[in-house]
Amino acid sequence: NADKTSNLISEMGFNNFIYIADVGNRNEVMEMFTFIFKNAGRIDILVNNAAIIRDKTIHNMDYKYHWDDVININLTGVFNCCREAMINMRENHYGRIINISSVIGLCGNFGQTAYAASKAGIIGLTKSLAYEGAARGITVNAVAPGVTKTDMIKDIPEEAMSRLLERIPMKRLAAPEDISNVVLFLASDEASYITGQVIGVNGGFLMP
Repeated sequence: NADKTSNLISEMGFNNFIYIADVGNRNEVMEMFTFIFKNAGRIDILVNNAAIIRDKTIHNMDYKYHWDDVININLTGVFNCCREAMINMRENHYGRIINISSVIGLCGNFGQTAYAASKAGIIGLTKSLAYEGAARGITVNAVAPGVTKTDMIKDIPEEAMSRLLERIPMKRLAAPEDISNVVLFLASDEASYITGQVIGVNGGFLMP
């Protein structure tokens, strides 16, 4: 996916580079941002989208595999990247941070304790950082997608998927473009007065 995205960006005439890092590893994240600043000079837009799902009911959860790893990638990873980016954004008095949460972070779900906690944590982190960045020209928002047609859901049984679709008023899953269009808006100057918000993109699955 990274290679495909890079090729598309190149075809549009823009320079780009791929850097592989474990966002849950603070040292790797610091090295990644050092590379970014060396090659790009600054960072204006950060989209935190790295996540894993390892579902189990709580009495079947392994402490590390089902809890620690999920929290580390999904939540600590967002913190690590936001921290490094905001240092530079504060200096430039400009920045757009978009954190990808989930509808599950708003309503919870059976067997998704760790995933729900990590995505709910992103919402709290987003709102707090929005306060910190506002006076420095930095907006921080979250997008909370519903179930989206990506590789992450490929193992959901057909019967379970059918039941899920029945609960979505629009009777379809989200396409990746449904999410990216909102991210693009939040990253644009048109959204310069929007910060600390959670935008649901879920086809009506949850209407708070």
